[in-house]
Amino acid sequence: MQKKLLTLCLSLPVVPLIFFVPIQSLNYRELSPPECRLTKWELPTSLKSSDTQQTSPLPLLSLQRPLFACCEADQSCLDEQIWGENAKSPDKKGLLMAVDRSLQYLQTKSAATAYQGYKVSGITHQRISKSLRRFRQLLLTSKSAAELNAAIAKEFVFYQSIGADTKGTVLFTAYYEPLYSASRTPTAEYRYPIYRLPPDLKSWAKPHPTRLELEGADGLQGKKSKLRGLELFWFRDRLEPYIIQIQGSARLQLPDGTQTTVGYAGNTAYGYKSIGRELANDGKLPLEGMTMPKILDYFQKYPQELNVYIPRDPSFVFFQENHGAPATGSISVPLVAERSIATDKSLMPPGALALIRADFPFIETNGKIERRIVSRYVLDQDTGGAIKGAGRVDYFLGTGQQAGDRAGVTVSNGQLYYLLLKP
Repeated sequence: MQKKLLTLCLSLPVVPLIFFVPIQSLNYRELSPPECRLTKWELPTSLKSSDTQQTSPLPLLSLQRPLFACCEADQSCLDEQIWGENAKSPDKKGLLMAVDRSLQYLQTKSAATAYQGYKVSGITHQRISKSLRRFRQLLLTSKSAAELNAAIAKEFVFYQSIGADTKGTVLFTAYYEPLYSASRTPTAEYRYPIYRLPPDLKSWAKPHPTRLELEGADGLQGKKSKLRGLELFWFRDRLEPYIIQIQGSARLQLPDGTQTTVGYAGNTAYGYKSIGRELANDGKLPLEGMTMPKILDYFQKYPQELNVYIPRDPSFVFFQENHGAPATGSISVPLVAERSIATDKSLMPPGALALIRADFPFIETNGKIERRIVSRYVLDQDTGGAIKGAGRVDYFLGTGQQAGDRAGVTVSNGQLYYLLLKP
């Protein structure tokens, strides 16, 4: 995962699949039943005036009334996944692990520094830590999602993200850690490399070489550029190294049966250019409804087109071998599948406990993908190049193909809340 924010570069190891998805095609969707109408999930009326919109309101607003008041008949307000739902095993241990990793981060000097001068009144380093410790206790003692929610409502207050519209609307996407076959040495089968961070990258003249100049249109010309000798691993498919650059990390299956991992190490000074949008601009795929699976299907049918569209993205990402260590977020702790999120860390509190509620895809036992509105307690442990503003969240879905299948079709509007103990 990326650990430094670089100008015009990816700010984390993960660049979400939103780059492939036309955000403007989304329509806002009511997340609660008609009898609830989100009235208790929305922001107070006072924030919706034109005056506040003109004065750049704070990213989070403390709610003045209990959040769960509208949830009596709405099971989607409950985080049943802690005890098991949607054909998935209980993940209380995973949530506890994510909490412990945030507590580990909050004990560091970097955490204390990050909270110095935090702009939202009432959100402090000490209060975030106390809130996590108390939530951990409640998680251990609660016997159901309803019991946990009741305890949360009694002891915590909610700070809601104002979203992209100052009304609480947050766009959710998802990211994952790919799993690919790879080789430490080039062969006739493994030809397409990813690269180590150049030791002299800081001395490279700007503008940096583009992707096309570094690796050529076919992705095989790195030995003729500044990339010579920096090859780290080789892959069978032209698209795989590129997807790893988009996601920022990967787990690799080596020919001898062992596995290792790679993570973000740095990148060139260019912003990402969406190949999905380029396909739409050329009339190859409709912009409406574009998803990662549709893009992958297109390139399976027309593999020669990879050499046309990948070079149009000038950005380039470098990697380091992490020897099996899991994908790590911007606060330097390993991420937990479906319990870690990425937000804009210039606005949101790092390591904090949050509640998200949105429409997410799930894979049924028959292999079909179904969408359900769910609530999840999560930890804010990452960020990303496309995750800017109060209206964006990227949801980490784990490792491998199934996580990738879900991430590729995750695009929905929802809501984001941070939970803090009452003063």
